[in-house]
Amino acid sequence: MKRLSVFGVIAIIMSLVAVNAYAALDIKLTKGVSQAIPIAIVPFAGESNISNPQRQLTKIIKHDLTNSGQFQALANSQLGEHPTAAPQVDYKYWRKKQVDDVLVGSIKQLGFNQYQVTVALVDLYRGVMSPTKTLINQQFTVSKHQLRGLGHHISDLVFQKLTGEKGVFSTKIAYVLVTKRSDGKNSYALEIADMDGFNPKPLLVSPQPIMSPAWAPNGKRLAYVTFETKLPQIYVSNIITGNRTKITSFPGINGAPAWSPNGAKLAVALSLRRSNPNIYVVELGSGRLTQLTNNSAINTEPAWAPDGKSIIFTSDRGGAPQIYQVNLSTRRTKRLTFNGHYNASASFLPGGKSIVLLHREGKRFNIAVMDLKKGALRALTKAGRDDSPTVAPNGKMVAYATEYHGKGVLGMVSLDSKVRLRLPDMQGQVQAPAWSPFLGS
Repeated sequence: MKRLSVFGVIAIIMSLVAVNAYAALDIKLTKGVSQAIPIAIVPFAGESNISNPQRQLTKIIKHDLTNSGQFQALANSQLGEHPTAAPQVDYKYWRKKQVDDVLVGSIKQLGFNQYQVTVALVDLYRGVMSPTKTLINQQFTVSKHQLRGLGHHISDLVFQKLTGEKGVFSTKIAYVLVTKRSDGKNSYALEIADMDGFNPKPLLVSPQPIMSPAWAPNGKRLAYVTFETKLPQIYVSNIITGNRTKITSFPGINGAPAWSPNGAKLAVALSLRRSNPNIYVVELGSGRLTQLTNNSAINTEPAWAPDGKSIIFTSDRGGAPQIYQVNLSTRRTKRLTFNGHYNASASFLPGGKSIVLLHREGKRFNIAVMDLKKGALRALTKAGRDDSPTVAPNGKMVAYATEYHGKGVLGMVSLDSKVRLRLPDMQGQVQAPAWSPFLGS
């Protein structure tokens, strides 16, 4: 994958102006924490009646928790006993297996396409009056097609109970997939997949490039840039219906859409009046434009602060790409990054105290995190071929585009750098990931 910075993309644009439930992204854990939580995930009673392995709950849950890097699950061959409810969990037996927690459950078919799922998580250390404590004991009724989603939901419940952090297994990843057609030309698809790479669905397929997908705060819409007319335009699509609305199609650059926290506005990069791109805010209801920057530099890649009071963006006004912040009330702009000659593609972590960004060291492009109060910048990756960082809604992981064996893939890294994942696509090159917010049930 040949890396092209946002400034290279803008230069090209300015010259032009003058599916089924399978795993497309094959998630692979490449590094986990050294003291992962040992857990036994016992196959649920009745699960063998689910013929499709992609809907077998304990396989989904084990895949989720293991690939989080935070858990070490016993192999099925090591289980020995197969309890199906919390009272059946033998404390002494499972402590000899050196596990801290045991997940058990059952699946019962209620009728055509309906299943009743009971699940319990037993902790072997936190008991007060007894040696065990039941942390989860819930029952769900779902259709066959909802089983996979339920598996992710159970993974989220387990993750939160045992780590104290909200899980992201039920979230989605949007990305651009580039494949070769039979005539040798590229085809571009805006894909939405489960966080683990399953259930990829194309929202848009085009022979022309698609760029910069961005999730609305409610997770129901995506903004993106398309070159369907050979020139860039910004659209917003409903991810359920596919209906879409054109937001901007001005002569010149229309790029880098970013949603306001309330979902009512988009910050965008536009090159109106034959200028270099500047940052504007578009009110989606009225279409009203407000210009935030006004100089001859390249100003692009806006991202809203969580409180909605400011926007950070990339600008080369100082001679090289750096991150700046503009206060929306005063319009006062200040530079945030001073470490290195290239910092770009920034976005806030939840809480607004730190940002994740693309940082160049020499000729190597890596993902980094910066504490805004201290100004300290710390690299999260070291491959040197990374791009397009996007933050998980719990703020604990960052997904990004990278290169592996000469192919564009997705990578993930935890904020403490202790967990690393790689998600190659078997069909083509993966670009421009965007992590969804937490999604409603």
